[in-house]
Formats: sequence, C-alpha cells, structure tokens
Amino acid sequence: MAGNAEMASLEESFRKFAIYGDTKATGQEMNGKNWAKLCKDCKVTDGKSVTSTDVDIVFSKVKGKTARVINYEEFKKALEELAPKRFKDKSKEEAYEAICQLVAGKEPINVGVTVSREPLGCWEQEQWSGGRVELCPQCSGKGKGKSGRENIVDTSGYVSAYKNAGTYDAKVKK
Repeated sequence: MAGNAEMASLEESFRKFAIYGDTKATGQEMNGKNWAKLCKDCKVTDGKSVTSTDVDIVFSKVKGKTARVINYEEFKKALEELAPKRFKDKSKEEAYEAICQLVAGKEPINVGVTVSREPLGCWEQEQWSGGRVELCPQCSGKGKGKSGRENIVDTSGYVSAYKNAGTYDAKVKK
C-alpha cells in the first residue's frame, strides 16, 4: 500500500474533485461527472487501455445500487479496478500505487475559463460595445486622425455629423 502522506494527498484530491462545480457539495461524496473529470485530468484515461466508457462502468460497479455518488472508500475501490487495466505490465499492488501517484496531489483543471485581463483598447471597446467610444488613455488618439489628438471646435453652425452641412450658402445664392 501507499504511504500515509500519499494517502492524505489522495484523499485531498478526492475532496477537491468532489466539490468541483457544485456549490452545495461537502467533499464527502463524488458524482459520476466529477469522477470522469478526475480520471481525465489526472491522465488515468489514456484513450487506449482505459477509456471514458471504462471509467463509467467502474463507477457504476463500485457505487451502491440506488446511489448516484461514491464515497472515499468506494473511490479507492474504483482506482483498484482501473489500476490493472491502466498499468498492464505491473502487478496489482504496483499498478494501484502507480494509479494513486497519478491522482495524488492533483486538482481540477479549468479549461475554457475566461481570465480577466487589462482594460480593452479602443478598437476592442468599440467592437464589444457596438458603438463609437471616446478615446481611452492607453490609445492617446491612435486611429482617429487629427480629431483623436486635438480638440477641434466646429464653428460651422451645423449639428455634428449633419450630412448636408455647408449647403446653405449654395441654396441662398440661387
């Protein structure tokens, strides 16, 4: 059997995966989805000798008939079931120790989680807000030409962006 420190880190991994994705979980029981995630994240499943189907079958085998979760003792039995299948060239005890080493000390990997970053640049803000955005301090006017660098006062008498601006004089002279 594995050492005491390794068993403690194995139990800690069990608890971390048991509470993953469930705010109400206590860490005492693990559902099938988290068991499959543990096997995938800890490289217990390799796609050849141990597949996700094998992982699901072992989970169903070790849990109680009407239960939907496994406890820590059942978790160890499940690892025992998968060990010889994953490490075919080793004895049962060596395979169990090897599979425990794969799992011990690991925690769930968050894939596809958006990490916050620095404030968006002007073009990104424009893209995400769907409209025109004033200059941000990072850009210092890049991309808006002279109007982005200097404050130009419009004295034409027309509202900004009026498409017929400057046509009044031509109409009056007729």
